[in-house]
Amino acid sequence: MQRLRNWQLLAICVLTWGTTWYAITFQIGHTAPEVGVALRFALAGATVLAMCAWRALPLRFTPREHARLALQGAFLYGVSYIFVYHAEQHVVSGLVAVGYSASPLISGLGAWALFGVRVSRRFVFGGLLGIAGVALIFWPEFGKAAGSSSAALGALFTVASVLLSSIGSLAASRNRTHGLPLWPSLGYGMLYGAAACVLVALLQGQRLVPDAAVLALPSWWASLLYLSLAGSVMTFACFLTLQERIGPGPTGSIGVMTPLLALLVSMLFEKFHPDVLTLTGAALAVLGNVLMLQRV
Repeated sequence: MQRLRNWQLLAICVLTWGTTWYAITFQIGHTAPEVGVALRFALAGATVLAMCAWRALPLRFTPREHARLALQGAFLYGVSYIFVYHAEQHVVSGLVAVGYSASPLISGLGAWALFGVRVSRRFVFGGLLGIAGVALIFWPEFGKAAGSSSAALGALFTVASVLLSSIGSLAASRNRTHGLPLWPSLGYGMLYGAAACVLVALLQGQRLVPDAAVLALPSWWASLLYLSLAGSVMTFACFLTLQERIGPGPTGSIGVMTPLLALLVSMLFEKFHPDVLTLTGAALAVLGNVLMLQRV
């Protein structure tokens, strides 16, 4: 990952995470969100640690360092994704994507408040412009959700997922400043995230093993592998590397750009037809990202 340039790391994150919104739909309805997220990050974390062992990377950490990794994992890879999966059960995926477009501002302001990272007026303006653009893209979906009794619950799940994910992102940034190595931290963090999901599932009395009918579905396995290996291992490695280089605020702009690709995926596979509002919103979102990333 260190050999890749900033724009390449950002492109990988956007291309992969922009399609995971659609991949998640193949998991929802077949397994409980807590179980689905636990399986995803257990597989991802085990893969990363196996790679670390093969490359002879150090895997021993102090109890205090493990506590930091657990904080990162529980929020960035665990409970935040549980809320994402639950949100997509109540509102359309576009609304969840809109919620995540707020992550640049939240991460940037959080880094400013906790770590003293400078946040420029241009960055704030660009973030607001990006949020406005993505909201405009999915404006028709807001109208559809307004008449749904579960829309409010879906909105709450979305807000919770964004806030929890931002906490995990800031924790990961802090761990890197403390010298914790990227790949071992990623692997342990994902396992801690999976463990947090397992704990939530057990408290709710859910089965951890999917039914035989689910295990026989090729689409379920394909989506699980894609979400685990591409959407988690590869993409989070790129995300955390980019965050280390340019900071958590600008890296959070990925949360604005991914809905644009999610829009294209909807056009190709869900028969979504863009209108003037959609094209205008896309232009505003791109402009907002240019303002936020101008110094990268």
